Amino acid sequence: MLDVVTFGEAMIRLSAPMGQALEAAAQFDVHVAGAEANVAVTLARLGFRAGWVSKLVDDPLGRRVAGELRRHGVDVSAVVWTATGRTGLYFIEHAPTPRGVTVYYDRIGSAVTKMTADEIDWAYVTGAKWIHVTGITAALGEACLSTAARFLRVAKSTGARVSFDVNHRRKLWTAADARVTLDPLIRGVDLLFCTEEDAREVFGLQGDAPALAPRLREHAGAAAAVVTAGPSGAWLSDHGGIVHEPAILGPEVDPIGRGDAFAAGVLWGALDGDVRTGLRYGVALATLAHTYWGDVPWSTKADVLALLAGRGPKPVR
Repeated sequence: MLDVVTFGEAMIRLSAPMGQALEAAAQFDVHVAGAEANVAVTLARLGFRAGWVSKLVDDPLGRRVAGELRRHGVDVSAVVWTATGRTGLYFIEHAPTPRGVTVYYDRIGSAVTKMTADEIDWAYVTGAKWIHVTGITAALGEACLSTAARFLRVAKSTGARVSFDVNHRRKLWTAADARVTLDPLIRGVDLLFCTEEDAREVFGLQGDAPALAPRLREHAGAAAAVVTAGPSGAWLSDHGGIVHEPAILGPEVDPIGRGDAFAAGVLWGALDGDVRTGLRYGVALATLAHTYWGDVPWSTKADVLALLAGRGPKPVR
Protein backbone atom coordinates (compact mmCIF):
# COMPACT_ATOMS: atom_id res chain seq x y z
CA MET A 1 0.00 0.00 0.00
CA LEU A 2 1.25 3.46 -0.91
CA ASP A 3 1.14 6.18 1.72
CA VAL A 4 0.20 8.94 -0.70
CA VAL A 5 -0.81 9.12 -4.38
CA THR A 6 -0.82 12.51 -6.08
CA PHE A 7 -2.29 13.46 -9.45
CA GLY A 8 -1.26 16.39 -11.63
CA GLU A 9 1.07 17.86 -14.19
CA ALA A 10 4.84 18.12 -14.01
CA MET A 11 6.69 20.49 -16.30
CA ILE A 12 10.21 21.31 -17.34
CA ARG A 13 11.32 24.42 -15.49
CA LEU A 14 13.85 26.69 -17.24
CA SER A 15 15.43 29.32 -15.00
CA ALA A 16 17.46 32.24 -16.29
CA PRO A 17 20.58 33.09 -14.27
CA MET A 18 19.93 35.40 -11.32
CA GLY A 19 19.20 38.94 -12.48
CA GLN A 20 19.00 38.15 -16.19
CA ALA A 21 15.90 38.78 -18.29
CA LEU A 22 14.58 35.79 -20.17
CA GLU A 23 15.06 37.54 -23.49
CA ALA A 24 18.73 38.10 -22.67
CA ALA A 25 19.54 34.70 -21.18
CA ALA A 26 22.08 32.60 -23.07
CA GLN A 27 21.56 29.53 -20.88
CA PHE A 28 19.02 28.09 -18.43
CA ASP A 29 19.04 25.85 -15.38
CA VAL A 30 16.74 22.88 -15.99
CA HIS A 31 14.54 21.36 -13.29
CA VAL A 32 11.39 19.24 -13.11
CA ALA A 33 8.52 20.82 -11.23
CA GLY A 34 4.80 20.64 -10.61
CA ALA A 35 2.82 21.10 -7.40
CA GLU A 36 1.63 17.52 -6.97
CA ALA A 37 4.94 16.06 -8.14
CA ASN A 38 6.77 18.31 -5.66
CA VAL A 39 4.66 16.94 -2.80
CA ALA A 40 5.33 13.36 -3.90
CA VAL A 41 9.08 13.97 -4.15
CA THR A 42 9.27 15.63 -0.74
CA LEU A 43 7.36 12.79 0.92
CA ALA A 44 9.49 10.17 -0.82
CA ARG A 45 12.64 11.89 0.42
CA LEU A 46 11.15 11.75 3.93
CA GLY A 47 10.86 7.98 3.63
CA PHE A 48 7.19 7.61 2.71
CA ARG A 49 5.85 5.50 -0.14
CA ALA A 50 4.67 8.12 -2.62
CA GLY A 51 3.20 7.58 -6.08
CA TRP A 52 2.46 10.10 -8.81
CA VAL A 53 -0.16 9.70 -11.54
CA SER A 54 -0.03 11.74 -14.73
CA LYS A 55 0.38 11.48 -18.50
CA LEU A 56 3.75 11.96 -20.19
CA VAL A 57 5.04 11.94 -23.74
CA ASP A 58 7.53 9.17 -24.48
CA ASP A 59 10.26 11.55 -25.58
CA PRO A 60 13.34 13.05 -23.92
CA LEU A 61 11.38 15.63 -21.92
CA GLY A 62 8.79 13.14 -20.69
CA ARG A 63 11.51 10.70 -19.72
CA ARG A 64 13.36 13.51 -17.93
CA VAL A 65 10.26 14.15 -15.81
CA ALA A 66 9.75 10.50 -14.90
CA GLY A 67 13.45 9.92 -14.28
CA GLU A 68 13.72 12.90 -11.94
CA LEU A 69 10.79 11.74 -9.81
CA ARG A 70 12.09 8.17 -9.82
CA ARG A 71 15.54 9.23 -8.60
CA HIS A 72 13.94 10.67 -5.46
CA GLY A 73 12.03 7.45 -4.81
CA VAL A 74 8.60 8.35 -6.22
CA ASP A 75 6.72 5.45 -7.81
CA VAL A 76 5.80 6.37 -11.40
CA SER A 77 4.54 2.97 -12.50
CA ALA A 78 1.00 4.33 -12.96
CA VAL A 79 2.04 7.13 -15.31
CA VAL A 80 0.24 6.92 -18.67
CA TRP A 81 2.60 7.22 -21.65
CA THR A 82 1.70 8.58 -25.05
CA ALA A 83 3.64 8.73 -28.33
CA THR A 84 2.28 12.17 -29.24
CA GLY A 85 1.74 15.48 -27.51
CA ARG A 86 3.96 17.80 -25.55
CA THR A 87 5.48 18.40 -22.13
CA GLY A 88 4.57 21.68 -20.46
CA LEU A 89 7.30 24.24 -19.87
CA TYR A 90 7.67 27.16 -17.53
CA PHE A 91 10.27 29.88 -17.41
CA ILE A 92 11.48 31.87 -14.42
CA GLU A 93 13.28 35.16 -14.00
CA HIS A 94 14.89 35.58 -10.58
CA ALA A 95 15.94 39.06 -9.47
CA PRO A 96 16.17 41.10 -6.28
CA THR A 97 13.39 43.54 -5.43
CA PRO A 98 11.78 45.49 -6.92
CA ARG A 99 11.74 43.01 -9.84
CA GLY A 100 11.46 39.84 -7.79
CA VAL A 101 10.43 36.50 -9.30
CA THR A 102 8.41 36.31 -12.52
CA VAL A 103 6.96 33.09 -13.99
CA TYR A 104 5.95 32.50 -17.62
CA TYR A 105 4.01 29.35 -18.55
CA ASP A 106 4.05 27.48 -21.85
CA ARG A 107 1.80 24.53 -21.03
CA ILE A 108 -1.32 24.75 -23.21
CA GLY A 109 -2.18 21.37 -24.72
CA SER A 110 0.27 19.39 -22.60
CA ALA A 111 -0.19 15.63 -22.43
CA VAL A 112 -1.92 15.61 -19.04
CA THR A 113 -4.66 17.94 -20.33
CA LYS A 114 -5.61 15.21 -22.80
CA MET A 115 -5.76 12.51 -20.14
CA THR A 116 -9.06 10.81 -19.41
CA ALA A 117 -10.20 8.94 -16.31
CA ASP A 118 -10.49 5.73 -18.31
CA GLU A 119 -6.71 5.67 -18.84
CA ILE A 120 -5.94 5.46 -15.12
CA ASP A 121 -5.25 2.25 -13.22
CA TRP A 122 -7.77 2.82 -10.46
CA ALA A 123 -6.62 -0.24 -8.53
CA TYR A 124 -3.34 1.63 -8.03
CA VAL A 125 -5.19 4.63 -6.63
CA THR A 126 -7.42 2.64 -4.29
CA GLY A 127 -4.33 1.18 -2.62
CA ALA A 128 -3.31 4.55 -1.15
CA LYS A 129 -3.81 5.82 2.39
CA TRP A 130 -4.00 9.43 1.21
CA ILE A 131 -4.86 11.10 -2.10
CA HIS A 132 -3.45 14.58 -2.75
CA VAL A 133 -4.89 16.88 -5.43
CA THR A 134 -4.63 20.63 -6.06
CA GLY A 135 -6.70 23.35 -7.64
CA ILE A 136 -4.06 23.76 -10.34
CA THR A 137 -5.06 20.47 -11.95
CA ALA A 138 -8.74 21.42 -11.86
CA ALA A 139 -7.86 24.64 -13.73
CA LEU A 140 -6.11 22.92 -16.65
CA GLY A 141 -9.30 21.97 -18.52
CA GLU A 142 -12.37 19.79 -18.47
CA ALA A 143 -10.47 16.50 -18.82
CA CYS A 144 -8.24 17.27 -15.84
CA LEU A 145 -11.16 18.53 -13.78
CA SER A 146 -13.19 15.40 -14.49
CA THR A 147 -10.27 13.13 -13.62
CA ALA A 148 -9.45 15.05 -10.43
CA ALA A 149 -13.09 14.81 -9.34
CA ARG A 150 -13.03 11.07 -9.92
CA PHE A 151 -9.86 10.78 -7.82
CA LEU A 152 -11.74 12.36 -4.93
CA ARG A 153 -14.80 10.15 -5.40
CA VAL A 154 -12.68 7.01 -5.56
CA ALA A 155 -10.79 8.02 -2.42
CA LYS A 156 -13.99 8.59 -0.47
CA SER A 157 -15.54 5.33 -1.68
CA THR A 158 -12.51 3.26 -0.62
CA GLY A 159 -11.81 4.94 2.69
CA ALA A 160 -8.66 6.77 1.61
CA ARG A 161 -8.22 10.21 3.11
CA VAL A 162 -8.18 13.29 0.89
CA SER A 163 -5.77 16.23 0.98
CA PHE A 164 -6.59 19.24 -1.23
CA ASP A 165 -4.46 22.34 -1.81
CA VAL A 166 -6.45 25.25 -3.29
CA ASN A 167 -3.30 26.65 -4.95
CA HIS A 168 -5.14 29.32 -6.95
CA ARG A 169 -3.23 30.31 -10.09
CA ARG A 170 -4.44 33.65 -11.38
CA LYS A 171 -2.84 33.04 -14.77
CA LEU A 172 -5.09 30.00 -15.25
CA TRP A 173 -8.50 31.27 -14.12
CA THR A 174 -10.37 33.95 -12.23
CA ALA A 175 -11.22 33.70 -8.55
CA ALA A 176 -14.93 33.51 -9.41
CA ASP A 177 -14.39 30.59 -11.79
CA ALA A 178 -12.16 28.89 -9.24
CA ARG A 179 -14.81 29.10 -6.53
CA VAL A 180 -17.57 27.65 -8.73
CA THR A 181 -15.34 24.70 -9.61
CA LEU A 182 -13.58 24.14 -6.31
CA ASP A 183 -16.51 24.44 -3.88
CA PRO A 184 -17.90 20.98 -4.73
CA LEU A 185 -14.41 19.44 -4.91
CA ILE A 186 -13.33 20.52 -1.44
CA ARG A 187 -16.57 19.49 0.24
CA GLY A 188 -15.83 17.07 3.07
CA VAL A 189 -12.09 16.65 2.44
CA ASP A 190 -9.92 15.50 5.32
CA LEU A 191 -7.24 18.16 4.99
CA LEU A 192 -7.60 21.47 3.15
CA PHE A 193 -4.74 23.89 2.42
CA CYS A 194 -5.28 27.51 1.44
CA THR A 195 -3.39 30.77 1.61
CA GLU A 196 -4.84 33.68 3.54
CA GLU A 197 -5.21 35.60 0.27
CA ASP A 198 -7.00 32.76 -1.53
CA ALA A 199 -9.42 32.22 1.36
CA ARG A 200 -10.59 35.79 0.90
CA GLU A 201 -10.34 36.13 -2.87
CA VAL A 202 -11.63 32.73 -3.98
CA PHE A 203 -14.11 31.83 -1.22
CA GLY A 204 -15.13 35.31 -0.10
CA LEU A 205 -14.24 34.70 3.56
CA GLN A 206 -13.46 37.57 5.90
CA GLY A 207 -11.03 38.07 8.75
CA ASP A 208 -7.38 37.58 9.57
CA ALA A 209 -5.64 34.23 9.24
CA PRO A 210 -6.61 32.92 12.73
CA ALA A 211 -10.27 33.63 11.94
CA LEU A 212 -10.06 32.35 8.37
CA ALA A 213 -8.90 28.85 9.34
CA PRO A 214 -12.11 27.83 11.15
CA ARG A 215 -14.27 29.69 8.63
CA LEU A 216 -12.62 27.84 5.78
CA ARG A 217 -13.04 24.54 7.57
CA GLU A 218 -16.75 25.26 8.09
CA HIS A 219 -17.18 26.48 4.50
CA ALA A 220 -15.76 23.23 3.11
CA GLY A 221 -17.09 20.88 5.76
CA ALA A 222 -13.50 19.69 6.09
CA ALA A 223 -12.08 17.66 8.96
CA ALA A 224 -9.12 20.06 9.14
CA ALA A 225 -8.16 23.27 7.34
CA VAL A 226 -4.82 25.03 7.22
CA VAL A 227 -4.43 28.71 6.32
CA THR A 228 -0.95 30.00 5.56
CA ALA A 229 0.03 33.64 5.93
CA GLY A 230 3.61 33.95 4.69
CA PRO A 231 5.99 35.30 7.35
CA SER A 232 3.21 35.17 9.97
CA GLY A 233 3.16 31.37 9.79
CA ALA A 234 0.24 28.95 9.53
CA TRP A 235 -3.00 28.23 11.40
CA LEU A 236 -4.64 24.81 11.65
CA SER A 237 -8.30 24.42 12.54
CA ASP A 238 -9.56 20.95 13.46
CA HIS A 239 -11.94 19.34 15.94
CA GLY A 240 -9.63 20.34 18.78
CA GLY A 241 -9.60 24.06 18.01
CA ILE A 242 -6.92 26.22 16.43
CA VAL A 243 -3.14 25.86 16.52
CA HIS A 244 -0.63 28.40 15.23
CA GLU A 245 2.91 27.70 14.09
CA PRO A 246 5.09 30.76 13.38
CA ALA A 247 7.18 30.84 10.24
CA ILE A 248 10.89 30.21 10.51
CA LEU A 249 12.51 33.16 8.79
CA GLY A 250 15.84 33.04 7.01
CA PRO A 251 17.70 33.86 3.80
CA GLU A 252 15.93 32.88 0.58
CA VAL A 253 17.54 31.28 -2.47
CA ASP A 254 14.39 30.36 -4.40
CA PRO A 255 10.77 30.86 -3.20
CA ILE A 256 9.16 28.50 -5.72
CA GLY A 257 7.77 25.28 -4.24
CA ARG A 258 7.74 26.15 -0.56
CA GLY A 259 3.95 25.78 -0.37
CA ASP A 260 4.26 22.24 -1.71
CA ALA A 261 6.99 21.47 0.82
CA PHE A 262 4.72 22.82 3.56
CA ALA A 263 1.85 20.58 2.43
CA ALA A 264 4.16 17.56 2.41
CA GLY A 265 5.23 18.33 5.96
CA VAL A 266 1.66 18.51 7.22
CA LEU A 267 0.92 15.23 5.42
CA TRP A 268 3.93 13.70 7.17
CA GLY A 269 2.27 14.52 10.46
CA ALA A 270 -1.10 13.24 9.25
CA LEU A 271 0.48 9.95 8.16
CA ASP A 272 2.00 9.62 11.63
CA GLY A 273 -1.40 10.31 13.19
CA ASP A 274 -0.66 13.84 14.42
CA VAL A 275 -1.59 16.60 12.00
CA ARG A 276 -0.75 19.27 14.58
CA THR A 277 2.85 18.12 14.73
CA GLY A 278 2.64 18.06 10.94
CA LEU A 279 2.09 21.82 11.06
CA ARG A 280 5.54 22.14 12.63
CA TYR A 281 7.04 19.86 10.00
CA GLY A 282 5.38 21.91 7.27
CA VAL A 283 6.76 25.21 8.51
CA ALA A 284 10.25 23.73 8.76
CA LEU A 285 10.11 22.18 5.29
CA ALA A 286 8.83 25.43 3.78
CA THR A 287 11.87 27.21 5.17
CA LEU A 288 14.25 24.49 4.02
CA ALA A 289 12.65 24.50 0.56
CA HIS A 290 13.53 28.10 -0.15
CA THR A 291 17.21 27.46 0.65
CA TYR A 292 17.47 25.20 -2.45
CA TRP A 293 17.60 26.22 -6.09
CA GLY A 294 14.66 24.48 -7.72
CA ASP A 295 11.17 23.50 -6.65
CA VAL A 296 11.85 20.73 -4.12
CA PRO A 297 13.81 20.53 -0.87
CA TRP A 298 16.63 17.98 -0.85
CA SER A 299 15.96 17.51 2.85
CA THR A 300 15.57 14.48 5.10
CA LYS A 301 13.60 13.87 8.29
CA ALA A 302 16.82 14.46 10.21
CA ASP A 303 17.18 17.92 8.65
CA VAL A 304 13.65 18.86 9.65
CA LEU A 305 13.94 17.56 13.19
CA ALA A 306 17.26 19.35 13.68
CA LEU A 307 15.69 22.63 12.59
CA LEU A 308 12.75 22.11 14.92
CA ALA A 309 14.74 21.09 17.98
CA GLY A 310 13.24 22.78 21.02
CA ARG A 311 10.14 24.14 19.26
CA GLY A 312 6.49 23.14 19.75
CA PRO A 313 3.00 24.07 18.47
CA LYS A 314 1.45 27.21 19.92
CA PRO A 315 -2.18 26.70 21.06
CA VAL A 316 -4.48 29.67 20.41
CA ARG A 317 -7.66 28.35 22.00
